[in-house]
Amino acid sequence: MYAERVLSGMRPTGSLHLGHYHGVLKNWVKLQDEYPCLFFVADWHALTTQYDDPRGIENSAIEMVIDWLAAGVDPEKASIFIQSMVPEHAELHLLLSMMTPLGWLERVPTYKDQQEKLSHKDLTTYGFLGYPLLMSADILIYRADKVPVGEDQIPHVEFTRELARRFNHMYGREPGFEDKAREAVKKLGSKKARSFEELRRAFQERGDGEAVARAQALIAEAPSLSHEDRERVLGYLEGTGKMILVEPGYLLTEASKMPGLDGQKMSKSYGNTITLREDEASVTQKVRRMPTDPARVRRSDAGDPERCPVWQLHEVYSDAGCRDWVQQGCRSAGIGCLDCKQPVIDAILKEQAPMRERARMYLEDRSLVRKIIAAGNERARVLAQETMHDVRAAMGLDYR
Repeated sequence: MYAERVLSGMRPTGSLHLGHYHGVLKNWVKLQDEYPCLFFVADWHALTTQYDDPRGIENSAIEMVIDWLAAGVDPEKASIFIQSMVPEHAELHLLLSMMTPLGWLERVPTYKDQQEKLSHKDLTTYGFLGYPLLMSADILIYRADKVPVGEDQIPHVEFTRELARRFNHMYGREPGFEDKAREAVKKLGSKKARSFEELRRAFQERGDGEAVARAQALIAEAPSLSHEDRERVLGYLEGTGKMILVEPGYLLTEASKMPGLDGQKMSKSYGNTITLREDEASVTQKVRRMPTDPARVRRSDAGDPERCPVWQLHEVYSDAGCRDWVQQGCRSAGIGCLDCKQPVIDAILKEQAPMRERARMYLEDRSLVRKIIAAGNERARVLAQETMHDVRAAMGLDYR
């Protein structure tokens, strides 16, 4: 039984926008108070599509981490690190590639989707085909049991679970595994051992998921079990081999409801963003220039908020009273479009104010950011090295 652990990462795209904040970072800030968290800059993933011009990746990574810190990610609560500074990611990716069927990679839904979206780039590369496997290595190297994802990313977690199961089945079958596992079960004590066997049968014969959770709790309460025996009993429970790699679960996060300045999803590719630390004058100007209901040609024309991109921002930022004021004022021409936009401007600036304040010291002294990353790299490597020690031993590559 391994400790609860959350892992999530982002490709380094430079300064983040409010869509990132509402879709990801607010959730990270919440999770860091509930679980041990690892948040990483996925710079190797950036290379899968940006291999021809990687020069901006390092600067983008630093800017992105400043935005994480500005949003409230706390380096005292969460480890912030850079993927390429923990080379064990690459080692596990390589070893997993030896046993991953090619068809598994080709059937990942986003593989063809991304090729179509980025048709202007040559993505017929080994790295792009293997990026789902690298994502799996990112998760499995930390034995992370909780991965925050949107609905479209669930297949990646399922793919990772299949990989862990295949690895454990192939390499966890040490000679005499079942005999050793049964001996380890006896160490639970006669009463708990009987309960464990009943729960194991309930899972393996009837697929009772609750039985697995109860059996895992029994194992967690047995401090006399060694690390090796714990792995054996966990694998014996689920019918695999030793539980070397942990099958991750996912924490489903709501899709970002943050619209862009034109009513489409906020995205750099649409040029409709407001960045987390954008200055007040720029934010004010951008919102004031937003398109509104095309039926309101003159100030005296009545409008329909449902046809106006500004209304979508009110749905994110305004309370019920303000939204009622907008609905009535717009439909009766009682308020003008600039009147309608002002509460949105005020709300965005209020949300950004603490972000700008938190970011100030990192912008004045970027060495502070590098120190945070270095400390996070070190903590991440300790965990990654523990996993790789067990992986190498299971595969017979532990030359000691």
